[in-house]
Amino acid sequence: MSNNQEIDLRDIFLTIKELKDEILINKFRVLIFIFLCISASVFLISIQDSKFKAELSFVVEDTQKSPSLSSMSGLASTFGFDMFGSSNSTFSQKNIMELLKTRGVVSKALLQSAIVSGKDDLFIHHYISIYDLNSDWDKNLKRLSFNNDLDLMHDSIMTMVWVRIIEDELSVEIRNDKTDIIYLSFICSNEKFAKLFSESLITEMSRMYVLYQTKQSTNTIDFLQNRADSVFLVLETAEEEYARVKDINQRIIKASGRLKELQLMRNVEVLNTMYLELVKNIEMSKLTLLNKTPIIQVIDKPILPLEDTKISVLLISIISFFLALFISVFYIIIRKLVNDSLK
Repeated sequence: MSNNQEIDLRDIFLTIKELKDEILINKFRVLIFIFLCISASVFLISIQDSKFKAELSFVVEDTQKSPSLSSMSGLASTFGFDMFGSSNSTFSQKNIMELLKTRGVVSKALLQSAIVSGKDDLFIHHYISIYDLNSDWDKNLKRLSFNNDLDLMHDSIMTMVWVRIIEDELSVEIRNDKTDIIYLSFICSNEKFAKLFSESLITEMSRMYVLYQTKQSTNTIDFLQNRADSVFLVLETAEEEYARVKDINQRIIKASGRLKELQLMRNVEVLNTMYLELVKNIEMSKLTLLNKTPIIQVIDKPILPLEDTKISVLLISIISFFLALFISVFYIIIRKLVNDSLK
């Protein structure tokens, strides 16, 4: 090893020793700074409200073609009904996740009632009370109730609450790409509200999803039922008229005299055939509706007590300790190096 290298190493060790001595000299300042940082962190955590996390998992079960009904599929197709066709893909998995965050679903969930803190009221009223959102509202707004007819003011408040929920409190995700399980998480400072509102969200989303998926089949059943009722009324009238004419023609032997009776009989037979076909189509449409009705299967519901997401005092103390130690030591080293360079 050359002399220059020995000098360089000696300078490095001397510098390290001087820095260590400087740290030891200021050790009480370091300890005081660490104590102040830990105290401030613990105080800030202690004054914060608890954040309870309600987590709910569910899966959307696709309807599959039933083997026992496969023989009916061909029969139904002759009447123009696709009983076991491919399901509508408008609500894909990602769309369902976004549907949970839409204003329509969240608003309908907020307008449902539940018992929270011993009070039976709408979720929107509970939410405003929990976060004290109306503390700076005027007297008229504080008396505003969502039980009445909704107007623009109600709509504005609902939009404000919806934005708060989807931005800071609600998350929907798929944690494993190999499964179709969707996880919904909702965070609130009131754990009973968090549990009940997350369940209400799933209920409203399921209702909207099922309504959309079965809309066409439901319209078909309604149309066929109305048509069947109309034909049945005409059939009853025709049967009564046929019976009346037949009673009149009991003693008439000639076919020319019984012509009207024959015409009415033919009319009754046609109407009866129409009515039977309509009833048969209604029953097949009901099978179609049953097959196309999706199932939102909830796997795990939130169970009280919920997880408190607020960071623990021990963890924040450890983080504050190491962070304060690093900052104080770093500051002492930089100050020492700067002072030495200035000298």
